[in-house]
Order: sequence, then structure tokens, then C-alpha cells
Amino acid sequence: MKKLRVMAMADQRDELLKGLLHLGCVEISEPDDKLADPAWSALLKRGTSDLAKVRTDLADANTALEAIKRYAQTKDGMFTPRPEVTEEEFLDPDSSERAKELCTQVGGNLQDISRLQGEENRLLSREAALRPWMPLDMPLELEGTEHVLFRLGTCPGATDTGALRTALAASDAAVEVYEINADKQQKYYLLICHRSDEDAVLEVLRPYNFSVVTFQGVAGTAAENVDALEKQLAENRAAQESSAAAITEKAGDLEALRMYVDRLNAEVSKDTGAERLLTDGTILFFEGWAPAENLKELETFLNSMCCAWETADPTEEETPSVPVKLKNNWFTRPLNMVTEMYSLPSYSGVDPNPLMAPFFIFFYGFMMADMGYGLLMMLASWFVMKKAKPNGPTMRHMIPLLGLCGVSTFIMGALTGGFFGDLLPQLAMMLNPNTTFTAMPALFSPLNDALAVLIGSLAIGLAQIFTGMAISMYRQIKRGEVMAALCNEGAWYLVFIIFAVGILAGQIKAALIAILVLLVLTQGYGKKGIIGKFMGIFGSLYNNITGYFSDILSYSRLMALMLAGAVIAQVFNTLGGITGNVFAFFIISMVGNALNFALNLLGCYVHDMRLQCLEYFGRFYEDGGKPFRPISIEPRFVDIVKK
Repeated sequence: MKKLRVMAMADQRDELLKGLLHLGCVEISEPDDKLADPAWSALLKRGTSDLAKVRTDLADANTALEAIKRYAQTKDGMFTPRPEVTEEEFLDPDSSERAKELCTQVGGNLQDISRLQGEENRLLSREAALRPWMPLDMPLELEGTEHVLFRLGTCPGATDTGALRTALAASDAAVEVYEINADKQQKYYLLICHRSDEDAVLEVLRPYNFSVVTFQGVAGTAAENVDALEKQLAENRAAQESSAAAITEKAGDLEALRMYVDRLNAEVSKDTGAERLLTDGTILFFEGWAPAENLKELETFLNSMCCAWETADPTEEETPSVPVKLKNNWFTRPLNMVTEMYSLPSYSGVDPNPLMAPFFIFFYGFMMADMGYGLLMMLASWFVMKKAKPNGPTMRHMIPLLGLCGVSTFIMGALTGGFFGDLLPQLAMMLNPNTTFTAMPALFSPLNDALAVLIGSLAIGLAQIFTGMAISMYRQIKRGEVMAALCNEGAWYLVFIIFAVGILAGQIKAALIAILVLLVLTQGYGKKGIIGKFMGIFGSLYNNITGYFSDILSYSRLMALMLAGAVIAQVFNTLGGITGNVFAFFIISMVGNALNFALNLLGCYVHDMRLQCLEYFGRFYEDGGKPFRPISIEPRFVDIVKK
């Protein structure tokens, strides 16, 4: 990365930002540190833009997009190719205006639907309140006569109507009660009493939780009102369907709307950069970062704009804030998914992808180890990359990684003789019980050579740990910490070598004495005082012996997963073979192998990630990198082609 400083005329702002958007290689830094300096803040102010408006437009566009997809019931096919457009077509202001008008129309339709749905809920609520009173053939607005009072009311559903009437009859009030309707929750009553007895009657009904019901602004019987509400509901739903149909009719503009969303995302990126500029109305200034590999094209553009600019290497103080952009080739790029999922390396660290890629891909194939599974992985990767051309932040790395791991899986399957487990030998024995084809050709078998596979797993684990130690030594030596490198990783290299030589030569005792002397001489380095050195030696012995032992033993999972996958596949093939029917054999075998394949796809990835992130990265990796976020066009729905 290069630190970039640029000064230009303020009236060139839009053209400058548009050019940087096209290049997609400049991240403009936040100017907070400059504005905190009174000398800077007295001269320049933060730039302004239409960022808030653009974000509002983007939210409206996304809402319209989701509405069309929902009401038109369109589905995004995984393998549907994205349309290709030129950058000029992508940034065409006329198409933006048409798409914006489309968003306005869809937004209006959505508001209508929302309003109508609210009205529908109110109508349904009123209808639900009136429906229990439909058997009552009396206008609801009728409250009584000069001397007689009519009251509608409810009691809990468990109320005993006979007991209620008995209680009223026992009072001296002139009253009559009629049960109009009943359901599980409530009973509905019409109460008729003399006006002078109202208080006494309500007091008698209090133990029965009698609650008076009134309908304000309602005229006519309940049945008449329910009929009127049903007509209003029918009209309301027709209006909703009309608004939904209006949205559905716009399904043909879905691609234009998607491109508009991508364009607005680019505008957000540009306007975010605009608000990081410093200006006094005449000139503008900004600082940022640009990859060294893009300086030539950046220089050509800035010179064409007559800008004053300079680049410099980041200082040691700036290192924590320098953004990180991983530089990869076709082989290591898919591992970006693993690195970004874990954490980007610090700018002063090392790119782990080239160091991790061979191990990750080999370990995955070692655990899966089946030609059939590897073939499926390669075909799936090729098909998805050719048809769907994924460009999402995860899928564009995951699918190629699937293919590379598929190659490794196929090769290890060829070495172990696995093709959907032992499917071919089982099939051959079903067709001809006397066949001599009882196993696939193999260099070794995870079932018959489990101990050798375990030793091999630990050996390749030791090789990865040694690689991590070598990287750590290299970084320390590069920083000038030669003695620290020799006394730490270097000493433990010698420990492993002396121990191995002692075993081969049959001199274990002499080897242990030499190792003890070596550790006493080296593990106290950097510690002060006799006690400090003693504690350093003791701590190093305990931590490193237990650490190396547990780390190396952790690689036994390579053997465990290889063995588990082979056994599960063989079990299902055997179950299919027991039927004696070829068709049943294929059904049982394919179902079992599909489950085994799905389980191993995830299981091998998880365990591979663990080995890389804990056992390997723990030796040398320095994380905490800040991702590089340039002003750029990053479309989700279209592919921009250069012509």
C-alpha cells in the first residue's frame, strides 16, 4: 500500500470522484485527525454530498425490488446468468430516472396496500365484534323507551344462564334477560329493565362479571351491519388486488431495477468518499491509500486532472491503520474465504494464503479421500462457475475452493481405492459372486492400514507445524531478532532432530541429556536474574512439551475422518448388497453415500479450518488487518464489461 495525498480544484470534485470510482483502487481516509488540528480546521471543512438522499433512494429501490419479487413471485435461479452491460450503460442517467420513477410507482402501490390492509383489519375487527349479535333482530342504536332500558352485555362463557335469571328474579327489580348467542369465550345477553332499576340490576349481575357492550355510530341490526362490512371488505380486497397487480405488471422491469440498485450502491461509495474530502470551496484535499500495483494508471488519471499529488510508503506509526488487500493467484485466491472468515493479517504480517493453500487443500482431500466424491465436487464447481459466475464475497471463493479440494479428494481416493466407498466391488460381487474383483487398486487402505494412516497423519501435521515455526523464525530474523529466533523455534527444531537421531541410533538416554542441556542454555534467553531464567526454562519445558504434543496429536483427526467416511460408505454399500437386488442396492447406496458426502463436506471443512487457524496460524499469524475499502463499483446483479 502507498499513502496517497491529493489536492485539486473544488469544481473538479465530481469528475475526480467519478474517475476514482472507475479505477476502483483508492480508499479515501477519514479526515478526523486533520480536523482535530486547529491549523487544518481553520482552513478546510469536511465536504458535503447527497449521501443521505442516495441512501434513501437505495432503501426505496430495495423495497421496490423485494415487492416485485414477492408479488410477481419471481425466483432467482442459482444458475441464471447475470446480464452484461458496459460502464456507460450502467451509469446512464436516463435509465436511472426511469428506474427511480418505477420505484416511486411501486412505493405508491405499497403505501396503498398498507393503508388498505390497515383498513381491512379495522373492518374485520368491527365485523368480529358484531357477528355474535346477528341473531338479535333489533336495531343496535335502540337504547329503550321512556321507562324501559335496553342493555347489551356479555358474561364469561362458563356463566350459568339459569342461575343468572334466578338471581334477577329474586331481586325486586322489573327485569328480563335473554341469551342471544354463546361461544367458548363469552355469552351474549340482551337485558331489559325499568330505568329506575338499572343500578340495582347491575349490582345483582356484578358477581357474574356482566359487561355492558355499546356500538357507537352504528345504526340498524347487527346482521345488516355485517352485510355492509362484508361488502366493504370485498371492495377493500379488490383494491388490494388491484394495487398488487400493478406491482406484478412491473416484473418486466426487474432487471432495470436491479441495475439501478447496483448503481445506487456505487453512488453510495462515491458520496461516502465525497464526505471525506476537505475543502474551502476553491480547492479540495484528501489522503488515502492505493495499492502499489495500481499507481501507474492512477498517475495517468491524476495527471490528466491536473491534480497535485504524492505517494509515500506508510510509516511505522501508520502501520496499524494501513488497509490490507490480499494479492493472490488462481490457486491461493479461493483461500481468501478462510482468511477473511478468521481475520485479515495485519499490514506488518504475512499473507497466509500461499502458506496455507497447499496444506488446506491436501488435508481436505486426505480426510474425504474418495474418487466419486472428488468427481462430484469438481463437476459441481465447474458447473456453478460456468453457469452462475458467482461474484458474491463468499461464493466467488467457496466454489473454486470446492473444485480444488475436489481434485485433492479424487487423488487421495485413487491412492486409497475409494469410489463411493467400495461400491464397484460390491456391485461386481452382486452380479458375479465368483468374481475376483473384490477391491479397487490402492496404495493403502484406511480400513486395513489404519495405524499407517495415523502415523502419516501425525507426520504431515508435524510438517505443517515445522513450516509454521520456520515462518516465525523468518519473521523474527527479518526484524533483527536473530537470537530470539534461534533460542525459541531454532532450539526446538534441534530438540526434534536430536530426539529423532537418538531413536534411530538407539541412544535415547544420550539424546535426552543433549536435549536437556540445549533447553537449559536457550530457554532462559531474555529473562533477567537467576530466578527469571529458571522460571523461563521451566515454563518453556512445560508449555512447549505439552503444546507440541497436543498440537501434533490433534492431526489424528485426519485419520479419523478418512476412516469414518470410508466405513460409513462401506456400511451403506453392504446394506444395499444384502438385498440381492441391483436396483435396491443403488437406491440404498446412493442415499447413504449422499448423506455421507454431505456430512463430510461440512465436517472436513470444519476440521480443516481448525487445524489451520489453531495449530498452524498460532505459530506465526498476526491478525487484526483492516480491509481495503476503495471507492469502486461492485455490482451484485450485473456484470460490467469493458469495450
